[in-house]
Amino acid sequence: MTETRTPEGTAQQARIDGQQLALLWQLSARARAAASEATLGFTIVNETLALVPYRQAAWWRGDAPGHVAAVSGLPQSDPNAPYVQWLGALCRTLARGLRPAPPAPAAAHVEGQGAPVLPARPQVRTFTAADLQADAPHVAAEWSAWWPAHGAWLPLTDRGGHPAGGVVFARDDAWSATDTALLTELGQVWAHAFEAFSPRASWLERARAALRPGRQQRRVLIGLAILCVIPMRLTVLAPAEVTPKDPFVVRSPLDGVIDRLYVKPNQPVQRGTPLLGLDATTLQSRYAVARKDFDTAQEEYRQTEQLAVTDDRTRLDMAERRGKLDQSRVELDYTARQLARVNVNATRSGVAVFSDPNEWTGKAVAVGEKILVLADPARVEVTAWLPVADNIDVKPGTSLTLYPKSSPLSSYDARIDSIAWRAEPTPDGVLAYRVRATFAAGDTHAPLGAMGTARIRGPWVPAIYYVLRRPLTLARQWLGW
Repeated sequence: MTETRTPEGTAQQARIDGQQLALLWQLSARARAAASEATLGFTIVNETLALVPYRQAAWWRGDAPGHVAAVSGLPQSDPNAPYVQWLGALCRTLARGLRPAPPAPAAAHVEGQGAPVLPARPQVRTFTAADLQADAPHVAAEWSAWWPAHGAWLPLTDRGGHPAGGVVFARDDAWSATDTALLTELGQVWAHAFEAFSPRASWLERARAALRPGRQQRRVLIGLAILCVIPMRLTVLAPAEVTPKDPFVVRSPLDGVIDRLYVKPNQPVQRGTPLLGLDATTLQSRYAVARKDFDTAQEEYRQTEQLAVTDDRTRLDMAERRGKLDQSRVELDYTARQLARVNVNATRSGVAVFSDPNEWTGKAVAVGEKILVLADPARVEVTAWLPVADNIDVKPGTSLTLYPKSSPLSSYDARIDSIAWRAEPTPDGVLAYRVRATFAAGDTHAPLGAMGTARIRGPWVPAIYYVLRRPLTLARQWLGW
């Protein structure tokens, strides 16, 4: 006889279905909000009772040995308890006997369409003690001492479809299709929540998985081989500075002490502008003495010349007096020329480049000692110091890019003119090769004195050489081959 539902029965069934969906949503939210793996396991084995009735539940963690991590009604699982040991044996048997359901057949191919084949969802497996007689008779023998008549095994899998444990339930009544459907849906939520607490695979484990023999390994090896032979431009970084090109060096014209500097650092000067003056006290004294000696010698010679008209013996002394007069004249002229060189003037236009003027005032200098430089701001070049450890095959004509520190968003291109054949110590005490480069004609260039980093480009090399160049150099230094 066909069962006829009344409107009141239909409404009651709808209310029951609505309550189950609300409980399903609530349990899913509780699982996603769990703060730890232990909290999630406690929620699963205890709070699922509100949705699906059962007497016992346990969460079996599917790690390498496998163990029962949570049991319903207990705050913590004791691995030495007889009941927990029996549950562990039961779950291991169910996990070994679990076979993934065959994938659903793909839909018929429609021209112009392609439907992706999704992996099959793990299904709840219901069982009794009789189902375990063949695989685990000792577990089936102790069934009646621990459990009611009907059990249900819910396997948990990760996103890749690999087993990650499971949840087992037991109750007196048989499991209905609605119960298994609800547990299956919850199993997807629980597996996703457990995966959030699982440890991430290390880079070594991921590398081993990628290099596992097979098609994936061949693809990875071919990709690595292609990457190793990709040509790359060998480049190095070196400290650099914008220096004047063909500057005029102002040196000390004679031995003495600097009395005053008439210009300031970076001051533009014109030709003939006084630059510096030496202390003239000593030279003025020497000039006064030389002048006095010259006047005396000149007077003696005049007197001797007058006496020589009447005295033949005095005529013989004229040659000696003439020699003293010429000697005093030379000394006077030399002292006058030295005194005229005390003040140094600019012989060309430019910018005075030197350090603090207070460091030079009162300093004793020797002949030819460098004091300052007159540079043309429009004629500058890049001077880079290439460390010996980073030396590459750099040739004149190679491009160079300067990145000044004072302007991090600007860069200037230059072309290398010369490379020193011998390394010399830099102001920082590092052995390096001096590299000079000229900015492109007509292009903007960095201001004089700007400091920064220069990227020097070398030849094209394979990527594997670019990566292993420094390690190979260090290995040769340590191993001596």
